[in-house]
Amino acid sequence: MNRKAVPGRLLRVTGVVVTLTLFAGACSDSDDASSDATSTTAGTAATSSATSDAGAVKPVDQAGLEAALEEGAKEFLFPGAVALLRTPSGTITATYGTTERGGGDAVALGDHIRIGSNTKTWTATAILQLAQEGQIAVTDPVSKYRPDVPNGENITIAQVLDMRSGLYNYSETPELNEALDNDPGRVWMPEELLALGLSQPPYFPPGGGYHYSNTNYVLLGLIAEQLDGKPLAEIYRDRIIGPAGLTSSSFPEPTDTSLPDPYSHGYFFGTNMLTLTDPALPQDMQAQAMDGTLAPTDVTNNNPSWTWSAGGGISTAEDLATWAEALAGGKALDADMQKQRLASVQPTDPSSPEAAGYGWGIAKMGPMYGHTGELPGYNSFMGSDPENGVTLIVWANLAPGANGHDPASTIAKNLIDEMYAG
Repeated sequence: MNRKAVPGRLLRVTGVVVTLTLFAGACSDSDDASSDATSTTAGTAATSSATSDAGAVKPVDQAGLEAALEEGAKEFLFPGAVALLRTPSGTITATYGTTERGGGDAVALGDHIRIGSNTKTWTATAILQLAQEGQIAVTDPVSKYRPDVPNGENITIAQVLDMRSGLYNYSETPELNEALDNDPGRVWMPEELLALGLSQPPYFPPGGGYHYSNTNYVLLGLIAEQLDGKPLAEIYRDRIIGPAGLTSSSFPEPTDTSLPDPYSHGYFFGTNMLTLTDPALPQDMQAQAMDGTLAPTDVTNNNPSWTWSAGGGISTAEDLATWAEALAGGKALDADMQKQRLASVQPTDPSSPEAAGYGWGIAKMGPMYGHTGELPGYNSFMGSDPENGVTLIVWANLAPGANGHDPASTIAKNLIDEMYAG
């Protein structure tokens, strides 16, 4: 998959896009994939060893986790980060740095962060639970629930879940990005976000391609509220957070810009408009970031309501690990629906069947099922390999890096390569 084909704006709250590109390069033998040397070589071995030899997994030790975070800090300049690794031998964790740039508390395992698009796994799971209950079917046309969606009679719920609806991503619009820069405290309502996406032409006919779009998941959040008859925060609490035992996870009201204590601040280089078409800063600004003359902005309390059901959740490393295992291991759905969910995963690059995949609110990244999340200030990776009993969580409190790459996802990929390399 060619990295240049990935719209930069998708990076915000959709870190999975760049992460899938990263992992696709690792799992592909195509010429395009070879353009990113850091993403190309070891991942193929990671995927093949995970599927062919369960005993080939080589756990990373405490020193290895710590070294991975330290190396990441040198490349990405984040103030703090966390890594958690669960294997059949037990759980090891590592923390790096501080919750604030230039000071603050030492990062701790229990720090709360904004988890971005990992929230999509909550939204999709709620929809699939409603399908189990007979309130909706993945084969239903969107028009059955939202007649205002253009061509909705030809778009299925399944296509909305797996990013193949063609609906335009509102996060790519200059209107949203200018507002995020000029009025970071603005409260966005879900219907506004949906209208922004629906006002643009679709990328392709329903089912005619793959394009990661936050519009899909705002639409699903509104449908979930319509069917369940309660606000989205209550749906998450009753269907996801409570049953899974996520004691440190929450979903804020649109006007709430706080995070529960303890929490990590989040930092962001540049502006949303500057990185609209390319997540990397211009070369001169990258150099300034590296030599310390360009400082990132503290965006901790910028209003995240523009992400809503596509990325507004808050959690911790331990809760993300618990949820990743429930997501990949089928604890949140019945056996038949879980089987369908995993079967829904398709390559994000049709020209490369071995590319990283995306399905009904779940990604397959190398040997792991899970997701990633990013919005300005935070990047997180959660993945679980049920076959080998391996779960990995990484988060960093600066995103994206000045080079446009995802800090936590890059660290996670390097760790996965090390564990699964033949």
